[in-house]
Amino acid sequence: MTDYILKINDFMFKEIEHIQNPNFLEFGVKEGRSTKLFLDLCKKNNGKLISVDVDDYSDIFDDLNWKFINCRDDNFEIIEENIKSKFDVIYLDSLHEADHVEKIFYYYYSKLKINGYFFIDDISWLPYLQNKERDNFYCEINNKETFDRLLEIYNNNQKNIEMYFSFFSSGMCKIIKKKDNLNLPLKVFTREKSLKNLIRRIKFIK
Repeated sequence: MTDYILKINDFMFKEIEHIQNPNFLEFGVKEGRSTKLFLDLCKKNNGKLISVDVDDYSDIFDDLNWKFINCRDDNFEIIEENIKSKFDVIYLDSLHEADHVEKIFYYYYSKLKINGYFFIDDISWLPYLQNKERDNFYCEINNKETFDRLLEIYNNNQKNIEMYFSFFSSGMCKIIKKKDNLNLPLKVFTREKSLKNLIRRIKFIK
């Protein structure tokens, strides 16, 4: 079993497998690994899945519970035409850049049921650091920026959402919707570079 399958099984599917008559929305299909797991849950619990990808994967599954939309995840007009009800789970695994992740999250948050789940893949930069196993500049920077942006979202929405992280493999974020309202991100300012902390560190060194 690959790290990816282990990650989504342990951090996502064990969390949502109890949902009856689930309504799923998935951004990013690629090899169809997550799609198959969603469809297995649909079969088990009488659910429906909508998958969206800019590449055409419409022929990889033949399932009455599945609808594939061949477009970008920010082609809101086309996707809106296919949304008939709110979702229990939204899974984002498309373009892993902070601005894009924020745009998709804020737009589709209103499409999520209260106590619904929004999962965002690839939030850990640690495997992609220089000289690490997956050494990759693009993934390191984008995953770190995405992680920081998610913290900024939570920083101004602590009463509106719950947020959890897994750092296994390339990481994943789990967001649980508690309220309909959602505030804009707020920068996280710490006292790390304050004079008080500088004094504390000097005393510690001594």
